[in-house]
Amino acid sequence: MQELMEEIGSSAGAIYNYLNSNGTTTFSKMKKDLDLKGNFADLGLGWLAREDKVSISKKGTSVSVSLK
Repeated sequence: MQELMEEIGSSAGAIYNYLNSNGTTTFSKMKKDLDLKGNFADLGLGWLAREDKVSISKKGTSVSVSLK
């Protein structure tokens, strides 16, 4: 369990750093650029959302993500 939490936390850190460098982006582009394994992009983004560090918006089928 601890190893899983560390990988989720690491994914959240990678997402945070990506958004800090690149600004607002679509979730699909960020996921592709970061190439996180399995569903760790989803889990990492959820972690950041729970900590209220990101803004997530949806327009049509596109989901945009940015830091708050």
